[in-house]
Amino acid sequence: MTLSSTFRDNKAVYTIAGAGDLAVEKLRELPEQATKVQSDVRDNVGKYRVEVRKTVDRYRVQARRNVEKYRGEAQENITRLQDRIEVKDLPGAAVAYATHFGTRAVELIDELAERGKKVVHRTAAEVAESAESVAEVTAGDQAKPASAAKATRTRKAAAQQTKSPASAKKND
Repeated sequence: MTLSSTFRDNKAVYTIAGAGDLAVEKLRELPEQATKVQSDVRDNVGKYRVEVRKTVDRYRVQARRNVEKYRGEAQENITRLQDRIEVKDLPGAAVAYATHFGTRAVELIDELAERGKKVVHRTAAEVAESAESVAEVTAGDQAKPASAAKATRTRKAAAQQTKSPASAKKND
């Protein structure tokens, strides 16, 4: 049995060929369908353009009425608030807000620093564990002269990696 006869008798090959033929057929129909959809869109745009204009005009009138109404209410509210606020209290209120904001900012910075510290130390511990496991595997090969030197280098590298900048500053 030859390769070409195997392909001819293979149902999967027929299926792929049929799918390709169907795709080509549908692609050939696409320009006709696109033209039809395009004409439908033009008809709908013309039809709804008038309705949209009427709706926009109606809402424009309502919006103007609402703006005028709320403008008057806002002016009344501002006048009432101005009567209640004493100017001599404003500097004290500003200082209180600034102090509160500064305190909250310091608390946030402290929280972030603690979180970062945990992440750094956790990462350093993970690096140390992986370096130790590599060193143990390498130490098993110390019978070979090249492996002994490699194990020593690995241990030194692990010791360097476990020293994080935060712990180095702490030790200084």
